Amino acid sequence: MDDDRQDTQTRRPTLSQVARAAGVSEITASRALRRDGPVASDTRERVERAAIALNYVPNRLAGTLAGAASRQVGVILPSLSNIVFADVLKGLEDRLEGDGYHPILGISNYDPLREERLLRDLMSWRPAGLVIAPARKTDVTRGLLTAADLPVVEIMDVDAESADMAVGISHRGAGRAMAHYLAGRGYRRFAYLGHGIETDFRATQRLDGFRDGLSEVGVTLGDVLCLPGPSTVPLGREGLARLLAEAKTPPEAVFFSNDDMAVGGAFHCQAAGIAVPEDLALAGFNGLSIGQALPKPLTTIASQREHIGFVAATHLLDRLAGGNPPRVTNVDFRLIPGATA
Repeated sequence: MDDDRQDTQTRRPTLSQVARAAGVSEITASRALRRDGPVASDTRERVERAAIALNYVPNRLAGTLAGAASRQVGVILPSLSNIVFADVLKGLEDRLEGDGYHPILGISNYDPLREERLLRDLMSWRPAGLVIAPARKTDVTRGLLTAADLPVVEIMDVDAESADMAVGISHRGAGRAMAHYLAGRGYRRFAYLGHGIETDFRATQRLDGFRDGLSEVGVTLGDVLCLPGPSTVPLGREGLARLLAEAKTPPEAVFFSNDDMAVGGAFHCQAAGIAVPEDLALAGFNGLSIGQALPKPLTTIASQREHIGFVAATHLLDRLAGGNPPRVTNVDFRLIPGATA
């Protein structure tokens, strides 16, 4: 009896035990836990309650090796250090988990070689699909994405060529729209303050679009200052102080690479006694809540981050179900006039 008790206490719970506890067959229990196939909702709930009570954890790897469909989706994002990509991940998770899929996350830190290694690792687990916000893709990464025998959604950007599907916005178009808006407000002397532009190619596209938009209305972009490292509020404050001190011609308006930097700029203006927008106009990108919580809400562009994640997951699930979603989906951005320009 003691041996039996010891065996019961140490042995991992099995699917057959879950099935017996729920009063169903092993096949039904397996389908219920995988959310695969026709199982009545009350039966699924009964099986899930039994699994929880027994502390049962299914062996997903064994199922995949045996030919069962994976319920995991590989996700590669460049950063989680600010809320931008956390919002994207929330949109992905909300849509995927509703259909019983789960994201497996890797962070590239904007490093193309790290991104390449993460992609190889994730693909080796045979996920159901891939969602990636690419850094500057290497030739190897492009080859892996093109040859992948599974749905791939590249997110955040629709200007660059994608291997399969793309969901995002035109960053060049966003920069151009901000240039037209600020020029339409009467400003003529502009500067740009950015971060780590050598790694964040989407910020580069916004800068290029901003420069093009100004050119279209007969204005030339003045000083451009790009500081190394990731975007932060302190970097924006430090950067604006330096930009104004070094500027050949004092700008009337500054376009920042994103809202983190722009909020830091607003703090510098407050500390230095610079009236916004009377003495200096400020504009950002992303539409973060912190920018809208300033005493004067930030003029910016909402990048629809959570919606991008949700739409990307929807297209991936549609493809897995045999559908034919569009190759490129531009979810479009939204200009927020704010009060800083």
